[in-house]
Amino acid sequence: MTDTSTAPASLVRTAGVEPLPPARPMRSILNPATGEVIATVPEQGADEVDRAVATAKDAFESGPWPTMARSRRAHLLLKLADAVEDRSGELFELETRNNGRPITETRAQLARVPEWFRYNAGLLVAQRDAVLPSDGEYLTYQRRAPLGVCGIITPFNHPMLILARSLSAALATGNTVVVKPSELTPLTTLALVEILHAAGLPAGVVNVVTGGREAGERLTRHPDIAKITLTGGTEAGRAAALATAARFARVTAELGGKTPIAVFDDIDPVAAAEGAAFAAFVAAGQSCVAGSRFLVQRGIYDAFVDALAARADAIRIGDPALPATQLGPLISAAQRDKALRYVQIGREEGARVVAGGTVPDLSAPLDRGFYLRPTVLADVANDMRVAQEEIFGPVAAVVPFDTEADAIAMANDNRFALGAGVWTRDLARAHRVADRIVAGMVWVNDHHRLEPSLPWGGIKESGIGKDAGTESFDDFTWIKTVVVRTAADDVDWYGQADPGRLN
Repeated sequence: MTDTSTAPASLVRTAGVEPLPPARPMRSILNPATGEVIATVPEQGADEVDRAVATAKDAFESGPWPTMARSRRAHLLLKLADAVEDRSGELFELETRNNGRPITETRAQLARVPEWFRYNAGLLVAQRDAVLPSDGEYLTYQRRAPLGVCGIITPFNHPMLILARSLSAALATGNTVVVKPSELTPLTTLALVEILHAAGLPAGVVNVVTGGREAGERLTRHPDIAKITLTGGTEAGRAAALATAARFARVTAELGGKTPIAVFDDIDPVAAAEGAAFAAFVAAGQSCVAGSRFLVQRGIYDAFVDALAARADAIRIGDPALPATQLGPLISAAQRDKALRYVQIGREEGARVVAGGTVPDLSAPLDRGFYLRPTVLADVANDMRVAQEEIFGPVAAVVPFDTEADAIAMANDNRFALGAGVWTRDLARAHRVADRIVAGMVWVNDHHRLEPSLPWGGIKESGIGKDAGTESFDDFTWIKTVVVRTAADDVDWYGQADPGRLN
């Protein structure tokens, strides 16, 4: 099923899906650092989605998972977390080769994946059903039940972490799942699901379909899918929302972003630039919350631009498998070329390129990779395309502002509202600005901080719903209200002369 010439066989098998029909083609999976093929996976579509959903539905209706005692299911989730932790070295190396992020980033990110399974196991054993107040002799209480078969569609930039974030909550609440990873980065998803099965997850509970648009569209439209969790582009999210709305299924969608970072003049501009550079260039800027729009107060504007450009120029570009590398490639040639087009658009709009903007000169085999030097565009106006549109690459636009009110207005003047940042030493200002910025998440003097307990998601065209936290856990369930009459007398509404109020 897969070409394992360079990928460990145990980490690239498809789990939970019937064998590929002979007519289906295979998709080559590339290492974006070199452009080389590292594996092949089935290009699956609607038929495979239907079979995977049927398998998951059977596991939900006939298998032990949804009816398993909560303590036992929580114990198994903890066992799954330990199994993933034991294989973390293989996993972060595989993710680096598949999506090109420096190994220092994948090691740090994937080391946290077990936390999501442990957190949701904790929510499961701590969950209490509400007893509701009721007039008269009644006991009224609520019960939460799993939704059924849930679909999870993940992106290329953080394939394993984003999957674990939703999958752990879906499993903890007793659902079964069909996963459709990005067609560009399916390898760690396949690896993770195999690890979960080997650790004791019952058959059919988690199923994987490897494919592109056809598979994703069928999954969102499938009548037996009770909820879709999707991380991707705004148009994909809009299509998923329409498809699920047609059958009243649920959807959680984390979509695009154009994160504003407001930097005030009470802070050291060099310290702010060096700290906030992480926001712009981690994952080569391929993150929905990438700090791609720096709003800098005019008093420190020039110093900040100089410091950010210097930091960008000093970032070490190279083989992402080496610990010394700080910036890897973009996911594909198309994504790199898109970022380069935006650099040119910025020039045409009047911005200055003060760092980067070109492809680095690297030796073979990295010269065939999809690299772009970290880029800083200065003297950007907030209405320019480079300040309004998501680039999804290591390209940061720096916009000057004068007053706090200006910063807030500029931050909110965008169709996206996923994340935002505020850099200031004024505590009152930090709270005041964070309160007025319209965004699902706001970081102060930091960026991209996440925990299993912190709800993640935006508003406006950045999506709907939340991943992580109790919000995600609860949204994988539906509520049943049970009303029990405890009165000793019989009910005879029509036999009473004056039955009183209807109750």
